[in-house]
Amino acid sequence: MMTMMTMTTTRRRTTTITMTMMMMMTLMMMITTMTTITMLLVIVTIMLLLLLMTMLLLMMRWRRRSRTRTRTRATTTTTTTIMMMMMMMMMMMMMMMMMMMMMMMMMTMMMTMMMIMMIMMMMMMMMMMMMMMMMMMMMMMMMMMMMMMMMMMI
Repeated sequence: MMTMMTMTTTRRRTTTITMTMMMMMTLMMMITTMTTITMLLVIVTIMLLLLLMTMLLLMMRWRRRSRTRTRTRATTTTTTTIMMMMMMMMMMMMMMMMMMMMMMMMMTMMMTMMMIMMIMMMMMMMMMMMMMMMMMMMMMMMMMMMMMMMMMMI
């Protein structure tokens, strides 16, 4: 995808596109790392804003350049812009889908982990209770024995 984008554009435009792509990637990484939903939403909004800004910039540049050239050239540039936009949108959609999948997976994993932990805790508690009961029983037995011994002694 990156190579395609760079191929369609000239040397001057490549830098901006690559920078934006890098930003997007970093943002995606951040999203993956972040667990809270609020942070996710914030990052998504920022990303969308960035996308819009880049699109506007590209459009402005192409418009400025197309004015000086002939109509045919201008049309080609516009088509390229549209292509770029489409590609960007496609990439965004793909990323979003991936993110959603990842989030779902993470959530399920977390839920399962939590369930397992809960079960483990319950088991532990049960074990502890059993142990305590046993200890109490033992103590009681000991006490009884002691009492019996005392009685015998008397």
